[in-house]
Amino acid sequence: MDQQTEIEAAAFRRLVAHFRQRTDVQNIDMMILAGFCRNCLSNWVQEAANERGVALTKDQARAEVYGMSYSDWKEQHQLEATPEQLAAMKAAKGD
Repeated sequence: MDQQTEIEAAAFRRLVAHFRQRTDVQNIDMMILAGFCRNCLSNWVQEAANERGVALTKDQARAEVYGMSYSDWKEQHQLEATPEQLAAMKAAKGD
């Protein structure tokens, strides 16, 4: 692995660790503010793996990002979206 790839991989691991620590930050809030969330990141991981011939399911990719199964994360950390969050999400998407 070249130095640039090592740097990018280290930054990615740090981002994933940060997301795992900040369970108080809901995916909908991330989507509103940044336009992506943990699910988006896991989709990108899955796509990158599959493009390189590595079979990785959606559930496996989400477990890599969440540090547990997605269903466990939702049960432990996901809150019901508020009407304000839903409105902000709609506005952010331009609907």
